[in-house]
Parts: sequence; structure tokens; C-alpha cells
Amino acid sequence: MKPPRTPEDGQLCLFKDMDLSPKHIQRPNHCISRKNIDREALKVLYRLKDHGHLAYLVGGSVRDLLLGKTPKDFDIGTDATPEEIRRLFRYSRIIGKRFRLVHVYFRGGKVIEVSTFRKQIELDDREAAREGLGAESIFGSPREDAFRRDLTINGLFYNIADFGIIDYVGGMEDLKRGVIRTIGDPERRFIRDPVRMLRTVRHAARTGFSIDEDTWKAVRRHASKIKLCAIPRVRDEWLKDLKSGVSAPWSRYMIESGLFQEMFPALKQHLNGEDGQALKELLFKVLTRMDLLVREGRKFSDAFFLCALASPFLHFMPEWHALRPQKVRWPTYEVRTILDGMFFPYDFKRADRDLMAQLISSHWPLEFCAGRKRWQKRVYSKATFPEAMELYNCLQQALGRQEIHLEETRRLSGRSGRARRRKGRKKQHMARRNAKSDSGDRTK
Repeated sequence: MKPPRTPEDGQLCLFKDMDLSPKHIQRPNHCISRKNIDREALKVLYRLKDHGHLAYLVGGSVRDLLLGKTPKDFDIGTDATPEEIRRLFRYSRIIGKRFRLVHVYFRGGKVIEVSTFRKQIELDDREAAREGLGAESIFGSPREDAFRRDLTINGLFYNIADFGIIDYVGGMEDLKRGVIRTIGDPERRFIRDPVRMLRTVRHAARTGFSIDEDTWKAVRRHASKIKLCAIPRVRDEWLKDLKSGVSAPWSRYMIESGLFQEMFPALKQHLNGEDGQALKELLFKVLTRMDLLVREGRKFSDAFFLCALASPFLHFMPEWHALRPQKVRWPTYEVRTILDGMFFPYDFKRADRDLMAQLISSHWPLEFCAGRKRWQKRVYSKATFPEAMELYNCLQQALGRQEIHLEETRRLSGRSGRARRRKGRKKQHMARRNAKSDSGDRTK
């Protein structure tokens, strides 16, 4: 067991070699305040610090705080091993078989993730154990951990000991310049893990920053290597971006880099066809409308986002227009077959696949009723109707056509026809019966 030390001792060790020392931005020179940091994250930081460990806020949380945004997660890095972290926090658990880290649990279901600084090692924890390597071969210094990360703007540390920012990789300068740049050689980075290309595009779309020229060239050069990654991992990455509220700029970067065409081989031919430019413009307009709904706080299912991505492509497919019905009908079976081909090789939950088919196939009943200005109850009473209507309106707005509204469907519902006549006949019948009753009373 290593002897206890103070955070100040650890900090001096980090700065003793001036050639390897980072930039240290003091508190007056940056905008991060403890009042903007999650209360439970502060508790974890201070407990680690008070027990003699380095305790840094790391990764995207530091980036978001410097950009004036509220981080989704507050991740913490420390020199304490997972076992030492586990002993410090009663309600915690070591997770991960490949890369061990600790989840610290708080009331309300909040979880703070704490990881040990790691070295740039090719092996994961299980492989290192099989090779007989100990913790000293896996865990490293903050500097080693910083250079292990993907982008410079994600390699910044916030030190709870002196409230300063520690920058080993030039992330502060790139934040000021508004540049997305990989840490180290982008060629080597993307070859070792092609998913880093998706994260490069993601942060460019979310921050509005430009991508460094060398990094962008490497993305375009190695876009085809994304097919070497595990399919479920790639699916989770792009689905996260589709739901982010910035899917329109994300899709532009993806198409321009060639990543989109590599990830969706069935859609590549449509983007490269004679209607390719019109298709791209329609896609960007639909996703822009969807992003606006997300930023307004609207909640949608995963199936809705997938359908929003698919609907512009369907608009240019003859097999889709061949499904146009002559009456109210949901061609869910045919639609499911088309969607399965579009999203190959990705798989989704059966419930999501069924909901996708229902939402997309609802386009035809909605168009049928909207064209005749008469709404049948079986159309607007479906549980999927609100999402189907929003999806329909996204496409209609992008095409410059008239949208539909919920109030309109109720006002122009089928009751104005047969049901209204039935109600009128009932009133006439009641009036005749009352008249007979009155005449009988007079004869008596």
C-alpha cells in the first residue's frame, strides 16, 4: 500500500520536470466556478482530495463549463486505484471488465463516474492480467491520461485543490480558436480506433467549431475504416448524434466526410444519384425541423428519430410511392421491409422496428385524410398519432407544403357526416315521442 500524500505533494511531482509540465491556468483566468459543478461531484472530489489523492474534473464536463454550458455528466479522474476508491465510498461499485472504473451512487439515482488515470497501453485490464502485468503497467499519471484522450478540447483537467485548469495538450488554445483537433497524429489515432472520427464530427457539430485541416483530411482518408468497428458500437454512436438536437450540422459533416455513405451502404446510391443534391437539401431541412423540436424540450421515441432520417430518402424511392393507397390503410409490412433494407446492417429492438413501421406507414392515412379534409376516428385515435403527425409535418414543411394540426383533425372529424345525421335522426325521434306523450295527456 502506497504511503499517504497530500495533493500539494502530488502536484509538485507533476511540475518538477519543466519540459513535461502542463499549462496551469489559475482561477482568475478561467470561468469555471464551483457553484456550476454538481454538488455530488464536489463531494467526491473533496473526499478524494482529503484522503491524499489527486482529484480532477475531467473530459467533456470541463469543456462544457468553459463554453458556458451545463454538462450532462461530471466525470472525475484520480490517481487512486479502483479498489482505493471503492473503500472511500460506501455506496459505490467497481464496474467494467475491460476497463475498470467506479460508480459512486447518491440519492435520486445520481451516479458519479470515477476513473483512475491510465497509461497509453494497448491491452485492457483483462488482457493485462493474463499477461501478468500489474496495476503499475495499466494506471499512470495525469499527463499520460491526458494524451490518451481523443481531442484536445476533451483533454483538460479542473483541479479541486487550487481551482485551476491543467492543460497538457493545448486544449485551452483550441477552445479560444474554436478548433477541433486530435491529440497526436490523427492518422494513427483514427487507424487505432475509427470511432474517434465520429466523435470528431460530433463535437464539431455540437460546438460549431471548425475541424483542424490535418484532422479533417485524415477523417476523409480513413472514412471507410469505420466498417471495421463493431456494428452495435457504431449504431449507438450515430443514434446518440441523431438525438442530440444538432443532427442537421452533424449530417452535413458526415456526408461531406464520406462517413455517412460508409455507415449506410444502402443509402449511398441515393446520395450519389441524379437526385442526390435535392435529397441532401431535403434531409437537412427535415433534420433542422427535428432539431428545433428537440431544443424546445419535446420528447420522442428512438423510432421517431430513425424515421426522420429515413423519410427524405423514402420520398425519392419509387417503391415508397407505389404504396399510396386508395383508402385509409397502413402498409406496415411493406414499410418494415423497406426500412430493414435502408438501415442494414444495423439491428434495433423489435418494439422500435414495429413503431418505425407504424410511424412511417401512417404517412399515407394522414395524407389521405388531409387531402379530403375529413378525418376518420381510427386515424387520429391511434396512440402513435402525435408522433406520426410531427413526422408528417417535418416532411411537409421541408417540401413547402401545408402542415396539419391536431385541432383541425378534431374539427374535420368524421362526425360531421354520418354521425351528425345519426344524431339528428335521434333528436327527431325524441321530438315525435314527446309530441305523442303530450297529445295523450290532453285526451285524458
